[in-house]
Amino acid sequence: LVPDNFSGTRRAVMIGINYVGHNPGELSGCHNDVFNMLAYIKECHGFEDENITILMDDGNHTEPTSANIMAAYKQLAAETQEGDAVFCHYSGHGGKLRDDDGDEADGYDETLVPLDYQTNGQIRDDDLFNMLVGAMPKGVYMTCVMDCCHSGSVLDLPYVFKGDGNMTEMTQAPDFDIGPLIGLAAALAAAAASGDDPMAQCGGCHIL
Repeated sequence: LVPDNFSGTRRAVMIGINYVGHNPGELSGCHNDVFNMLAYIKECHGFEDENITILMDDGNHTEPTSANIMAAYKQLAAETQEGDAVFCHYSGHGGKLRDDDGDEADGYDETLVPLDYQTNGQIRDDDLFNMLVGAMPKGVYMTCVMDCCHSGSVLDLPYVFKGDGNMTEMTQAPDFDIGPLIGLAAALAAAAASGDDPMAQCGGCHIL
């Protein structure tokens, strides 16, 4: 999680959703997942509480609503600087929605399912990439563990690894269109150079 000779800041966003009171759909182990991963990154990798954001539906932490999850990811990207190490952990439901902009070979966007999905919808992979991956500064070491269904492509990354015993390293996805990724990088760079909010730029153009 942290590279050798590291001197930056360790930052993390931890999300666990048990969907307490939901029927059907309630889970039982997602809070424990967060606590276990929290202990791991603190004890083994030196992450500190002051730089860790926790969202859980346990009545003690910020609720993992759609707005709160997106705000946490945006804040993480805004505060992170070159040389930092970032860890994101999500434990909850994942889903799929019909692709709405033609960028998915299988016709579906992968999603995270926030606590209030019934009223505010799911969080699409396009938005996750724009607010979290694409918005990160150059030179950041980021690890994401998405413990949910359909998680293999939920960040819209151009690489694939299948734990089927045959693959030994990541390979580039054969159907991944790198063009929108380059377009997003250009939009973010232009926004930063002009002093505008980079997230406002990519949020308005729906690049991916």
